[in-house]
Amino acid sequence: ISLYTRRCSREVQLNSPNAGMAEFQEKLRLQHENSMLTELEKLLITAKPSEAEISRKDFEGFKKLFHRFLQEKGPSVDWAKIQRPPEDSIQPYEKIELKGLPADVASSLNKLAVVKLNGGLGTSMGCKGPKSLISVRNENTFLDLTVQQIEHLNKSYNADVPLVLMNSFNTDEDTKKILQKYTHHRVKIHTFNQSRYPRISKESLLPVATNMGLTAENEEAWYPPGHGDIYASFYNSGLLDNQPSDKRCEFVMEVTDKTRADVKGGTLTQYDGKLRLLEIAQVPKAHVDEFKSVTKFKIFNTNNLWISLPAIKRLHEKNAMDMEIIVNPKTLDGGLNVIQLETAVGAAMKSFDNALGINVPRSRFLPVKTTSDLLLVMSNLYSMNAGSLTMSPKREFPTTPHVKLGSSFTKVRDFLKRFESIPDMLELDHLTVSGDVTFGKQVTLKGTVIIIANHGDRIDIPAGAMLENKIVSGNLRILDH
Repeated sequence: ISLYTRRCSREVQLNSPNAGMAEFQEKLRLQHENSMLTELEKLLITAKPSEAEISRKDFEGFKKLFHRFLQEKGPSVDWAKIQRPPEDSIQPYEKIELKGLPADVASSLNKLAVVKLNGGLGTSMGCKGPKSLISVRNENTFLDLTVQQIEHLNKSYNADVPLVLMNSFNTDEDTKKILQKYTHHRVKIHTFNQSRYPRISKESLLPVATNMGLTAENEEAWYPPGHGDIYASFYNSGLLDNQPSDKRCEFVMEVTDKTRADVKGGTLTQYDGKLRLLEIAQVPKAHVDEFKSVTKFKIFNTNNLWISLPAIKRLHEKNAMDMEIIVNPKTLDGGLNVIQLETAVGAAMKSFDNALGINVPRSRFLPVKTTSDLLLVMSNLYSMNAGSLTMSPKREFPTTPHVKLGSSFTKVRDFLKRFESIPDMLELDHLTVSGDVTFGKQVTLKGTVIIIANHGDRIDIPAGAMLENKIVSGNLRILDH
């Protein structure tokens, strides 16, 4: 295609550079689109009869995304149009807290459904299977904590808040097996599956899959298309019709104050008169540093969202859910370069009526994407009560320590082997660990601690050691920091 493109473009340019090029690019776009439609039909023929209808619905969503991908070029925002959001469009959490609880809490809670994204695998931390099944505290997994939180809510207020899990083809089977253990808990649990989209070759812009199967050689050919897929998948599942309905503000996004560790997180702006989520992928290269600035954009999106279910239904049926495309390049195990077309759930904010941001305290945002994050939530920095983790009252300042564990700790299995027990971190500000380092039992870390084992060296922090403002280097010398 690339040779054909170059030859044709030269011929067209000889006639009328602009008009000819536009016409040629339109023909090329149509050719890519038609080739894609042909390949998708071939794939559908290979689907099992029980899965054919679901796959066809998935492909309808993918076709729309692919069509837009071929038409859109460059960043999707005009930087000059970006304004700070109006003061009243981002409300402080404290203002809501002061209002107190309504007289009948149960009737308010019975309008609520908790939806958790459960499509991800813990691959970045070296795990197989759903990330939600990683143990966090006392053998409790992320899923256990979620169920405990909602069960506590239902028991405390005599309510019936359901838990809805959006699984993916990667996590559905394992999750359904584990859900049997919650049969006697006071939480109704529903599941539905995210769409399954084909990864496409960067060169040919065609699917790399040869059939609809998920066998070993075909497994890498498919992907769940980002959390923005929740709207279409939730609608297609039929679950939306079973959920409680209410009007008013249709979309609330919890945001929190940016720190220097959060510079890549999406932020809220005013754009064309609407509150809008701005992601780093949409920012023109010349303005990326400005976007990362903590002074200009002071808050970022935590992805804790409160969304009206009837509004989701209305917008989906009108095909009015407007989300920017995220092009995510990947390299498969065999070296093939592919692209995944994705969307982000928060990007649909501008499609809803009366959207609002709530600036919440950092305590409501506790992401675990790496083993460095996992170390924090497993430590005595947090107390656990009814599935909720809260900062220990024994910690004298409310910020979390900055933890950077090296590549020897990336996989959960290796991480657990390197800690005989999780250190006391109540007075820790900063921890950097690099190289072959292990920690004995009951180690205490305070202030700034940097431990660096040079290549070929190994550092064993002895049981009961107390390191406060120390640098431990490859030759095991301990120096004051």
